[in-house]
Amino acid sequence: MFNFAYPSLLYLLFLIPALFGLFYLARLARRKKIKAYGNPETLRALMPLASPYKPYIKITLQLIAVLALVIALARPRAGEREAEESTRGIEVMIAFDVSRSMLASSNDDPSGISRLNRAKHILGNLVDKLDNDKVGLVVFAGEAFTQLPLTTDFISAKMYLNSLSPDMIQSQGTTIGDAIALSINGFTADETIGKAIVLITDAEDHEGNAVEMAKEAAKKGIQVDVIGIGSPKGNPIPLDNRGTYLKDNEGNVVTTALNPEAAAEIAKAGDGIYINGATASAISDITGQLDQLEKGDLKHVVYKASAEQFPIFGWIALVFLVIDIFILDRVITWLSKINFFTKTETKKR
Repeated sequence: MFNFAYPSLLYLLFLIPALFGLFYLARLARRKKIKAYGNPETLRALMPLASPYKPYIKITLQLIAVLALVIALARPRAGEREAEESTRGIEVMIAFDVSRSMLASSNDDPSGISRLNRAKHILGNLVDKLDNDKVGLVVFAGEAFTQLPLTTDFISAKMYLNSLSPDMIQSQGTTIGDAIALSINGFTADETIGKAIVLITDAEDHEGNAVEMAKEAAKKGIQVDVIGIGSPKGNPIPLDNRGTYLKDNEGNVVTTALNPEAAAEIAKAGDGIYINGATASAISDITGQLDQLEKGDLKHVVYKASAEQFPIFGWIALVFLVIDIFILDRVITWLSKINFFTKTETKKR
């Protein structure tokens, strides 16, 4: 059996054709510059040590090294799999609001830290507290989708956390009901494990059936807790770092405010609690609430250290990089005297 600990990192392999494309464009630009000075055949005699083949050899070595490094970072594993390990914990699906309003300030100061960054900070600390639990991530704005299924891989969870932004979803809005419904479907069927949805949002202008879906979650034994982000006072939504704010069709600056009443109503319907994300005790409050859930057996596969194959690819990358260092761009003098492609004419006697 062969798999990767972090398969999402394999997307970095798309860098290889991109890097080769940049190299090829650079070679074309070089040829054009040479032609600007004169006939390339004539100028070649003035550059006897410039090899036409070495650059291609070097880029090949470099790209093989990049390939090996990406595979090593994805942590390939083969065989040597131990039996499933069981720990006691809960399942937590985090529903994260990435609507454009999350770009507004999280406090009364319009230039203060954004709601998005404040929410990321809270979520990062929360993930650090969920040691033996499973965590999943749903993002939503005008629509919702699962960013990360339930997992014990907290390193991947933190990586996905850093990439959260309003640009992830083109359709704007706040479909909290859809996010809760999608989160419900993300849990396992094991009823012995405590389950919770942690909703991180400003709860402004939420559409649809958020309260009804929270009640539906509670019926299934899933607790819905809400962390409110933002200021009830309201702030403009910045579009850039130059003081440009979102405006309506009439040219008025759009302001957005936390709706604590709506957030508290959703939490109440989901048998959970509402927490103001601006308070210093926000993290301890939510972890204390989650600690009350019944812990169950969470099974996950554990690999032996000998199953890790990344050192092999690390050495491959190192070898090719060392070879690349010792290959110079100029021609090999003794090798240039050998003609591999044309036959020498023999004199007739």
